[in-house]
Amino acid sequence: MATVSNLSPPEDRQSPARWYASGFAVVALIVAARLSLHLLTANRYGIFRDELYYVACSRHLDWGYVDMPPFIPAVTWLFTSLFGASLFVIRLIPAIAGCGAIALTGYQAYQFGGRRFAMALSGLAMAVSAVFVINGHLLGTNDFEALFWMGCASVVIRIIQTGNQKLWLWFGVLAGIGLENKYSMAVFGLGIVVGLLFTPERKAFTHRWIWIAGGIAFLIFLPNLLWNVHRDWPFVQLLHNIHASGRDVELNPVDFFLRQVLMVNPFALPLWLAGLGWLFFGREGRPYRVLGWAYLVTFGVFMVLHGKDYYVAPAYPMLFAAGAVVCEQWIERTGHKWLKPAFALVLVVPALVFLPLIAPVISPPQFVAFTRAIHFAPPISEHSHARSPLPQYYSDELGWEAMVAEVARVYHSLPPEVQARTAIKTSDYGQAGAIDYFGPKYGLPNAVCFHQNYWYWGVHGYTGESIIVLGEGNPAHLKSITEYAEKVGHFEYPYALEDFDIWYVRGLKMSLHDIWEHEKDWD
Repeated sequence: MATVSNLSPPEDRQSPARWYASGFAVVALIVAARLSLHLLTANRYGIFRDELYYVACSRHLDWGYVDMPPFIPAVTWLFTSLFGASLFVIRLIPAIAGCGAIALTGYQAYQFGGRRFAMALSGLAMAVSAVFVINGHLLGTNDFEALFWMGCASVVIRIIQTGNQKLWLWFGVLAGIGLENKYSMAVFGLGIVVGLLFTPERKAFTHRWIWIAGGIAFLIFLPNLLWNVHRDWPFVQLLHNIHASGRDVELNPVDFFLRQVLMVNPFALPLWLAGLGWLFFGREGRPYRVLGWAYLVTFGVFMVLHGKDYYVAPAYPMLFAAGAVVCEQWIERTGHKWLKPAFALVLVVPALVFLPLIAPVISPPQFVAFTRAIHFAPPISEHSHARSPLPQYYSDELGWEAMVAEVARVYHSLPPEVQARTAIKTSDYGQAGAIDYFGPKYGLPNAVCFHQNYWYWGVHGYTGESIIVLGEGNPAHLKSITEYAEKVGHFEYPYALEDFDIWYVRGLKMSLHDIWEHEKDWD
């Protein structure tokens, strides 16, 4: 059986005597630098809206949630159970995942035949890529996508090189866990299948191992699938509601591509385009065309479905790795060794200049001044994000504890016997998550909320006789369904997206439980 071997000569590979000068050592230094950046800025602004929600979900472990599979809540539960629920601990999760993706990218360059420079260049491209720096700062389902997608890609590379079809079993394990992290794993999996069909690697379908791998992935994903089936497909309902609301900013094909360039790093465009070209047309890259097709299918599906630009992001590490091999081989052919530091500087210098755009290294007022000075407005993916001059990944880190303190002021102004019967009803999971996360410090009960998975957690036995309401969008309706309603406060915070009134109401004219049954808010 013909196989494709790793292309590097043995003397250029890692040896015990030269480990400190190997490509793996250089990648480790890059990983250490990125990890240091995340640890030093972990507490720079504050906890992020979605992080509050993930912590809340981790306290209600289940096989699924309205808007995600169970992997991230489970990982959050593990870390917070072992080390506490501080912001630093929460931020360790994305930092570790992001650094793992850098290491895996360097390893893929090694798999493609790259030596020290290719490994270092690919790892460096990942380390300074805008989307991956942002993901490495914030806990979310995006953090582990690159690990699962590129883990699957590395298995495919190894199968192509060795012809060992049994390795598809590992692909099935990674794909199954990837589906439990984020459903987008299925799109990349589809891309791999298309790539197999369009290349000589279609021979995999004549062996039983790839079919068994599909069964393994399905079995790992099955608990979440059954969770959705038994609840009438909450995630599908969510997607329908988001589309109907027009919340997301839809992009035409040209804008979608340009967002990819900006999101990944404009200065890395030649690198990943070279990698894509090498996978399709390079003499040594053509055996791996499966991965080139996987990228194109992933890009095409999300573009046609008007997905957010960052949905394609986890497919770029393998293009970085392939492109780095192209650069290394070209330098070796031309003999222009001075290009090695030049290529590195082209990636690093702009990343350092524009670092405030992707890492919280300066204050919000300084950030606003910086963007005005360079005449740059951060792109938005949802229309509501335009309310702040900061990008949403910064603005949604601000003001949460101050919000809880203001709610506590209202709550503790009530007589003690009334407080015991008073529900705190929020309008979205960010507000609810903040109440649950900071509330114990301020003597507050858990929030009642009809948004996303909070709807499943019910009304905690409250009847509606006394409620503090956050972010009521229709005060006239609120007054019509209660015996007494009064605006008792207003909350806003510099540069944050939160800006709402706080109401206190008594005597709800219907049961809060009855309202809960009909007012779920999934969008």
